[in-house]
Amino acid sequence: MTVNILARLAHKLHGPARPVFLTCVYGVVAGVGAVAFQLAISACYRLTLLQLSHASRAQFLLGSLTVIVVTSLLVGFLLNHFCREASGSGIPQLKIAFWKDFGFVPWRVVWVKFVAGVLSIGGGCSLGREGPSVQIAGGLGSNLAGVFGEPRQNRRLASTAGAAAGLAAAFNTPLAAVMFVLEEIIEDLNSRLLGSVLLASVIGAFVVHGLVGKQPSFTLSGVESPAWLVYCLTPLVATVAALVGAIFQTATMRLRARRKEFAHVPPWVRPALGGIATWMLGSIVFLGTGHLGVFGLGYDDLSAGLSLHLTWQTAGILLACKLLATIFCYGLGGCGGIFSPTLFFGGMCGMSMAKLFALLVPLSAADQIALSVVGMSACLGSVVRAPVTGILIVFEMTHEFSLVPALMLGALVSQAVSRKLNTLSFYDALLVQDGHNLEHVIPPRDLHSWQQFPASAIANFQPIIVADATPAGLQRTLKSYPYQRFPVVQEQKLIGIVTRSEAMKSFSENRAPIFEPSITCLPSQTIAELQGLLIESTTLFVVLVDRPNGRVIGLITLHDLLRAETSMAKEQSMS
Repeated sequence: MTVNILARLAHKLHGPARPVFLTCVYGVVAGVGAVAFQLAISACYRLTLLQLSHASRAQFLLGSLTVIVVTSLLVGFLLNHFCREASGSGIPQLKIAFWKDFGFVPWRVVWVKFVAGVLSIGGGCSLGREGPSVQIAGGLGSNLAGVFGEPRQNRRLASTAGAAAGLAAAFNTPLAAVMFVLEEIIEDLNSRLLGSVLLASVIGAFVVHGLVGKQPSFTLSGVESPAWLVYCLTPLVATVAALVGAIFQTATMRLRARRKEFAHVPPWVRPALGGIATWMLGSIVFLGTGHLGVFGLGYDDLSAGLSLHLTWQTAGILLACKLLATIFCYGLGGCGGIFSPTLFFGGMCGMSMAKLFALLVPLSAADQIALSVVGMSACLGSVVRAPVTGILIVFEMTHEFSLVPALMLGALVSQAVSRKLNTLSFYDALLVQDGHNLEHVIPPRDLHSWQQFPASAIANFQPIIVADATPAGLQRTLKSYPYQRFPVVQEQKLIGIVTRSEAMKSFSENRAPIFEPSITCLPSQTIAELQGLLIESTTLFVVLVDRPNGRVIGLITLHDLLRAETSMAKEQSMS
């Protein structure tokens, strides 16, 4: 009922008010979806593994094995029988949807990702909820756009606004959400979608504040401005954390590539193999240390570490086992992201190194916490290759501004190390491994100046026009030309588009043909504006008209645009 009311209201709005209204709706719904996903994961984990941790050892081992195997098998069934695109993090899939499908995300991706993500992460697999939250929220925005009458080829605003609101709600980090969407999905900090992304992110933060609370994800006590010694040790901590991130990326990509060789193991069973590996590693750590950090998100143990309640040995064990468990879970086709695990790797790495340094040099508790936080940011930045996002996420998750200079230094070192070891970011490497050519997915930036050319530069100024719309006139035109669509003009005025199929149908039914609405463009409008008009056009071409009397002077088809872009790109490569 509410959706119908909003849809009717959206249809009545025109001009600048419509995208603002739609963005607000996308932000609210995406934020609620991300919060629901978070609460569902928390409830599933609390009712299973957390409750079992208070039972006897035998009950824990048997119960946790049953939970993780059953949930992993259900995840494998959902992914392989309903929607393979819902596997993994979801951020690469949303990026492809944004660039290749103009932001269109099928509904099945949303519900399968939600259910499979809750079962996978809540059931104990070592994966994160932030990437799935982005895909779910972006998919909700895309599908809402369809309800509001937006065509499939015009949903980029909806998907990116939803993604920003979802990440803001998942991490309680609105600034980082804006930066991540611009850095990773759109890959343009000056995008025209900046305003919508910013508004949706703020709304997503309001939603999580209203439903969950405005507290940061991690509370740091006794944090002060780092001492000079921290800045001296920061490059070393950042280097090691970046190396851990690089190891994770390399090992995961190799396992993921070899997964296709497991012909004797059905695809729907493979996520359960990752679950069993996680259970073995997590059980060893739990029985030995009493910590559950290898299972699920691991945020409880990460928070304990940031409060200096872990020894360097425990932090090192958690790091090694969580790293292996995440490699198995993601590499074998599980459903979940890598934000939470990489933050965990970096935090434990920084924490264990800080405690070891404290044995040799005077490091206060605040200094050790600062180095732990630097490790979190450096490891995330190494894997995701979005350094500003890494800084902002950790800053907003802790609300400690005094740590920002150290985070910036760590990000600089992390980027240098990661780019030396891995050519692509984790998400881009996934796309390449799945057969996507990045140069064909994202247009090169040197096209921007070309896009400011006038539309007349690529127009066909000798269009075939139907001036006689009578049955005899239409039959002559159809017989003379093989095209499927023709502009129809009466008294030098464009009245619409007639298709070959509609004309033939009108002949058999002995009636006047029905004309489709036409999209027009002035010769002075830019190619960038033309691209938007072509996306909106249902006829795959735009009619070029002159300003004084609206006379048809040319046509521009999608093929004209593609040919011109290809020609320009070849000229650029040869120059």
